[in-house]
Amino acid sequence: MLDPRIIKEKPELIRKMLKDRNFEFDLDSLVMLDSKRREMIIKTDELRKKKNTVSVEIAQKKKSGQDASSVIAQMQQVSQELISLEEEQKKTDLDYGLLILAIPNLIHESVPIGLDETANREIKKFGTIPQFDFKVKDHIDISQNLDLVDLERAAKTAGARFYYLKNGLVRLNQALIHFALDFLEQKQYVLVQPPYMINKRSMEGAIIAQDFQDVIYKIQDEDLFLIGTSEHSIASMHSDEILEGKDLPIRYAGISPCFRKEAGAHGRDQKGIFRVHQFEKIEQYVFARPEESWKEHERMLCVAEEFYQKLEIPYRVMLLSSGDMGKISAKTYDIEAWMAGQNAYREIVSCSNCLDFQTRRLKIRFRDKTNEQTQYLHSLNSTLVATTRTLVAIMENFQTKDGHIGIPKALQKYLGSSVI
Repeated sequence: MLDPRIIKEKPELIRKMLKDRNFEFDLDSLVMLDSKRREMIIKTDELRKKKNTVSVEIAQKKKSGQDASSVIAQMQQVSQELISLEEEQKKTDLDYGLLILAIPNLIHESVPIGLDETANREIKKFGTIPQFDFKVKDHIDISQNLDLVDLERAAKTAGARFYYLKNGLVRLNQALIHFALDFLEQKQYVLVQPPYMINKRSMEGAIIAQDFQDVIYKIQDEDLFLIGTSEHSIASMHSDEILEGKDLPIRYAGISPCFRKEAGAHGRDQKGIFRVHQFEKIEQYVFARPEESWKEHERMLCVAEEFYQKLEIPYRVMLLSSGDMGKISAKTYDIEAWMAGQNAYREIVSCSNCLDFQTRRLKIRFRDKTNEQTQYLHSLNSTLVATTRTLVAIMENFQTKDGHIGIPKALQKYLGSSVI
């Protein structure tokens, strides 16, 4: 959620942001509701004071034996006016609250302005694209030939875009998880396995609900949602808390399954394990001081890059444009891994600075001294590894002429083998 003062004092800044994001939003209604809400707060306060004054007057007249009927009538009128005004105020607050929660975050000045991914900017590349002296297969063909994935039985059991991992791919998936946890623990991250379901307030604190209603799974007849990433759980972990400044930054490594509807996927992505409804992910999540969050953003990106360098996977770093990045982010980098079987770079990491957008919604603050005024923290998130996508990169980039899969050196100790 944006600071309401910015909306009130700098509406043109908000209009520019909405234009740059190519996002339709009724800012005039929000400004009008905010003005009306402020006016009604003043009016209700005045009526409450008047009610108290009249109440004292009634008590005095009754005590002195005077006729209080006219004052009692006045009290009844004031009470009715107050009830009506409070009902209208409640509706206004609700309309304002729904609208302000739907407005996107501000955009950092370094973000390229554009309508979609065509305006994204390549920042750097790492690694050499592998060359093969045989016909390259994609991960679907490789996994079928080695009996590593069963998509047909998963579709029978659960539906499209689910899968059974089998044989060596199960162990490779676990190797990625163990390597990722060891890697982040060495970087002084606190390991966290969060709840896999969270309530509506927590979910709305982490995301803009309208953007995710077609992506997030809702538990019927329960105030619970399946998380799409551990970010959702960790974001709300410290809701309504005031943290100690001396403990900042707080860096979490979240491990969890992730559940997403992925309604917009199409083409060959529907058949493999690149875009699926369920997968494991290790996530970086950081709470930082406002003045340190941009440094933390670059640090998170460097951590993710180092991880894929150790896996020997070629990649490029893309700075997303205003029209392509998520609505809660002020700036986002994507790491796109080379997928030899697809002859293309595909996204495997998203690294974002959300400023105080989530923490303001969740009321997460900090202070350095007990009597000091509190400040909202900044929150940042980055994928370290979404295992199914990284499995695809390994299968396609490390495929061998005899139809097997070589194992990156960093994972061999976890697997006890150099090949599947």
